[in-house]
Amino acid sequence: MDSEEIYQKYYSTLFFFILKRVKDEVATKDILQTTFLKIHEKKYQLKDRSKLKGWIFQITRNEIANYFNSRDSQPVEEPISETNVETPCCLDRFIDELPKLYQTPVQLVYLEGKSQQETANLLGISLASTKGRIRRAKEILKERFRICCKYQVNEKNQLVGKSDCEVCDN
Repeated sequence: MDSEEIYQKYYSTLFFFILKRVKDEVATKDILQTTFLKIHEKKYQLKDRSKLKGWIFQITRNEIANYFNSRDSQPVEEPISETNVETPCCLDRFIDELPKLYQTPVQLVYLEGKSQQETANLLGISLASTKGRIRRAKEILKERFRICCKYQVNEKNQLVGKSDCEVCDN
């Protein structure tokens, strides 16, 4: 699998995985960029392609740890408060409001880092059903972000822009 295929396949999964942990959209994008750079630079080291997902998540977890370690070791010029840290607008609420049919697969795959096959096995449904539920959940979430938080959707069907949410005043 080349770097572009890895990017296309794992971008959304890693974005939400990181965002849930750092709760800062700008930091998430920085961590994601560094993660994909390391994946690209070191993909030749992966000998067993069946371990690709675990390897990618390990790199991602390491980059998240590096982010938190660098924040702890650098002097903070101003105190961190809710007013100066950008948090993902409404993400937790939107996930919580998903119908259980969609919520559970999203939580297992995007927040717990399980594979779609593992999720299908845990839920006792087919892989195709799991993929369909996740696809539908992502469309619901994108629409909620678009309507509530005023994010835009680009030509690649990805959320872009900044939040202008009246609900949470971000």
